[in-house]
Amino acid sequence: MNAPYDGDRGQGAGGDGSSGGPPMPPGPGQVPLPPDPYLQDAYDRDPYRAQDLSAQDPVTEALYDRAAHPPPPPGTYQPPQPLYQQPPAAQYAPDPRIWAQTPPPEPDGPSRYLPYGDDAATTQFVGVDDLVTQASEHHEQPDAFAHLFRDQEGPAGSPAPSEPEPAPAPAPPKSGGRASGLLKSSAVMAAGTLVSRLTGFVRSLVITAALGAALLGDSFTIAYTLPTMIYILTVGGGLNSVFVPQLVRSMKDDEDGGEAYANRLLTLVMVALGVIVAIAVFAAPLLIHLMSSTIANDPAADNVATTFARYCLPTIFFMGVHVVMGQILNARGKFGAMMWTPVLNNIVMIFTFGMFIWVYGTSAESHMGVQTIPPEGVRLLGIGTLLGLVVQALAMIPYLREAGFRFRPRFDWKGHGLGKTVKLAKWTVLFVFANQAGVLVVTQLATAAGKASDRNGTGFLAYSNAQLIWGMPQAIITVSVMAALLPRISRAAHDDDPGAVRDDISQGLRNSAVAIVPVAFAFLALGVPMCTLLYSSSGTEAARSMGFILMAFALGLIPYSVQYVVLRGFYAYEDTRTPFYNTVIVAGVNAAASALCYVVLPAQWAVVGMAASYGLAYAVGVGIAWRRLRNRLGGDLDGAHVVRTYARLCLAAIPAAILGGGVGFALLRGLGEGAFGSLIALLCGGTVLMGVFFIAAKRMRIEEINGLVGMVRGRLGR
Repeated sequence: MNAPYDGDRGQGAGGDGSSGGPPMPPGPGQVPLPPDPYLQDAYDRDPYRAQDLSAQDPVTEALYDRAAHPPPPPGTYQPPQPLYQQPPAAQYAPDPRIWAQTPPPEPDGPSRYLPYGDDAATTQFVGVDDLVTQASEHHEQPDAFAHLFRDQEGPAGSPAPSEPEPAPAPAPPKSGGRASGLLKSSAVMAAGTLVSRLTGFVRSLVITAALGAALLGDSFTIAYTLPTMIYILTVGGGLNSVFVPQLVRSMKDDEDGGEAYANRLLTLVMVALGVIVAIAVFAAPLLIHLMSSTIANDPAADNVATTFARYCLPTIFFMGVHVVMGQILNARGKFGAMMWTPVLNNIVMIFTFGMFIWVYGTSAESHMGVQTIPPEGVRLLGIGTLLGLVVQALAMIPYLREAGFRFRPRFDWKGHGLGKTVKLAKWTVLFVFANQAGVLVVTQLATAAGKASDRNGTGFLAYSNAQLIWGMPQAIITVSVMAALLPRISRAAHDDDPGAVRDDISQGLRNSAVAIVPVAFAFLALGVPMCTLLYSSSGTEAARSMGFILMAFALGLIPYSVQYVVLRGFYAYEDTRTPFYNTVIVAGVNAAASALCYVVLPAQWAVVGMAASYGLAYAVGVGIAWRRLRNRLGGDLDGAHVVRTYARLCLAAIPAAILGGGVGFALLRGLGEGAFGSLIALLCGGTVLMGVFFIAAKRMRIEEINGLVGMVRGRLGR
């Protein structure tokens, strides 16, 4: 074993780089030094130092176990050098002004003078003078992405000569820093999402009031849903999940900050969507038949739906342009525009349908159907729907200019990484395809059941409206809870800490359950007064039917929320295949159960059964996803704690739902199902339900309720 070079001792104890033993051969490019005549034989009686690296460390020398390292056999020592030799002048003479001398330069690669094979080029020797001199200096942290640029230069790349730094600019006023910016961006996104959801809800109310919940409303809903489905099936899934990381990577790797890549992507998407729109508009009758054969077989309904579809299908182009522009802004740290511009679309559509109501009246007043709607009314609604998406897309242009992006069409797509990006989106596209296949089956069955029942509020529009109300707590509560926990889960998965992933998943499930469980039972107890209040303009019969559908959806909100949280665990491990298979199972169960309800139940109640089937499908999916994630985390997902919390919350919500629902039903019967009676029933029933639930939860000592109350008190105290 070779002895290390001790930089703080100059030439070592023996003056020749050794410790009194045989002289070490010089490294490449070094001049051999003769032994020091005064210290040559000072350590002759200790042969161990020349044989073991750890013994030469002055810190661990006291703990060195000499008995475990026997001396070398006799006769292996070299004869001592003659005394009193005049040493030649060293090539690197010591500097008397420096207390701790820096050692001579070492050759490239691992040095035999440094222990454990350390590389001399990356080993820093620091003396006391350096430490004292640099103690008051402030060193900037190195760029975390600098290695990406060095990797691009290759092994032969050499760093560019450093230029003199300009004079520092005056310090800006203090702000909250990165954390403050993150909280501000999160607040802007959350506010934009909430306003977008609320205006979208108002949009659905106005559409139902204008067209009703019968065949005319179903025809428009299918034509309005068709562009979104085609967009998601073609390019939407990949754009929403894959292209943001690619845009960020191009911003860091490319010399132009990723602008050329963004221009190529936007050009490619515009060309692809233009072709898709042309084909879809030409094939509109076939697409309507694919969505609903019931409407396609009715000449009047088919004519109205096809006309609506040809106005709505060009929105595919503007959907894609809006998403790509939003992803470019997100990659540049601008998040507000993506969340707030959909509000403009909702406002334009609300204004359009409001004009329709102002001209023709509500559906309950005009009794308008597919045979009686005038062509001018169809044209007004179609142009307004298209105009909403156009305004939404064009509103992104000022934000792009502010971010420094200028669009220039680029058709040099080959060899710039776009093909790799498309491959990464494979599982996401399959995921979306499986989900949309289930939606297609439900659309066919719901429209058929609505026409067969010959009653308002039993078709696809009623199903969509009830599902919109039902999904709002999930979008506001569960998504917000997981938005705060998902970075922690991702970091724990990256650090291979399954215990931390388990704890965060458990926390997300229990925190969201505090609000999701009572809201689900509130939908079950008060679904009818809620819908008769919101959709009374479409008629009492249609509003009551939508209330029954909402009640059937109600309890499925619990497994739906659990499924969302559990799948975040797979995404944290960058596993998109398991969510795809889980979605296939959920879509298959939903389609099969919905078909069974359509066959077994009367047409009036078929859509109600389909709504219950939706929750059943997610309950099955949760069971499978839970078992897979538990195995992924080593067999423990804190199941006992989570199940106990959900069970206690359900036990507290059952008597609350019975009492609150009873009060609401009694008031609804006594005051009537008009807007006033529904409002009083909803307020009184909701107050009783929440009061009983809170008292029962406090008596059961559910810790998550106590934490929620403490957080609310703390907020109010501020």
